[in-house]
Amino acid sequence: MMKKIIGLSLFTCVTLFADADLDALKQQIQQQKIIMQKLETKLDTLSKKQTQMQATQKSLQARTPSVNTSASFSQNAYLPAIALILNMSAVGRNVKNSDYANYSIPGFIDNKKGETPELPFNKERGFNFNYAEVAMNSTVDPYFDAFAIFHLHPDHLEIEEAFVRTRALPYGLRVKAGKFRSAFGRINEKHQHSWHFDSQPIIYKALFGPDGINDAGVQVQWVAPTDTYVMAGAEALQGTNIRTFGGTANGTEKNNLYVGYFKSSVDVGDDLSILGGVSLAHGQHLGNTSNVYGTDLTLRDQLGGYSALIWQSEYLERHMGVDGGTTNKQAGLYSELIYQYNNNYSGGVRYDAITKNSADLSGYAGVDTNNLDRYTAMLEYHPFPMSRLRLSYSYDRTKVIAGARKNVSQVMLSLNIAAGAHGAHNY
Repeated sequence: MMKKIIGLSLFTCVTLFADADLDALKQQIQQQKIIMQKLETKLDTLSKKQTQMQATQKSLQARTPSVNTSASFSQNAYLPAIALILNMSAVGRNVKNSDYANYSIPGFIDNKKGETPELPFNKERGFNFNYAEVAMNSTVDPYFDAFAIFHLHPDHLEIEEAFVRTRALPYGLRVKAGKFRSAFGRINEKHQHSWHFDSQPIIYKALFGPDGINDAGVQVQWVAPTDTYVMAGAEALQGTNIRTFGGTANGTEKNNLYVGYFKSSVDVGDDLSILGGVSLAHGQHLGNTSNVYGTDLTLRDQLGGYSALIWQSEYLERHMGVDGGTTNKQAGLYSELIYQYNNNYSGGVRYDAITKNSADLSGYAGVDTNNLDRYTAMLEYHPFPMSRLRLSYSYDRTKVIAGARKNVSQVMLSLNIAAGAHGAHNY
């Protein structure tokens, strides 16, 4: 009898506990169903919001140029990148400074007519601090980038360039507006510290002065949608270049300089690149028509690793009207060969020459005005990519000083330092 009572008690207890566990399990399942319903409702809400955002984004993309907004408007998007360039030199020359500052180049620069050469770089025998360059650039918005380059010379501040450039125009178009160096020719667009030699080519100095074609205006460029690089460009500039595009005798009353060019490059095999172009600058000088035609060719052969051979040449010809209805036809060229041994060492030679000169040379009676040329050699050492030491020697036969032909020998050691976010230059 006792065994039956104990067994019945145990069965009753098990049944009661099982019923309790079952009720608890049912409650948990019911709670999980409520939670799942809430999650599904929230998921539906988020899905609707995402669909609306995608539709809005597609609508904006249909009306806005395609740009990488995540890159354009990062945390530091509105802070301009800043670079500092320092350029200095030590010069030895066989002509004293006062004579060198008043040289003439027959047919191009005549100090008897008050045309004195501008010498912003390497002017003095001994030590020269040529300039400090401060360069800034920044993304403005999805449509524009802004650039400004200031030259701080020992005695004045110069706005070298200040312009805006479009970021995302269709059909391979790009527009630049402000004050900028023209893309005429091969080196006009480059700054002095990015040249292969410290001295400006003779023909550029004679035709355009030390600043080249650098003026206020607007530029439009188009890059063809082809595998081969093909670019055409046109510029409308104010025209204040004192040597070739100077408006009228009373100054520049309106923009009077127009520049056009066509450039292309091709790769031959894996190592050889060929870049060439033709350019035209058309304007007025003292009320007369002035045209400059240019052609350039650059070959770069990558010899392996960081070693390369670069051959660069340009030919410029000017047809400038003068009073009396005649036209002066003058031309010149330079050709330079650079051997880059590795990242640290390179060397090169350059030849400059005035090849045509039909200007009035009556003021140089008794002076040999033929064979106006110059030879230059240089050695360059880059301790690091942002610093450069360059030793050069030049023998210049283009100068007339104090009414007589004077051959100028010059030895120069230059130092260039670049600090900050400075972009790479074209080779």
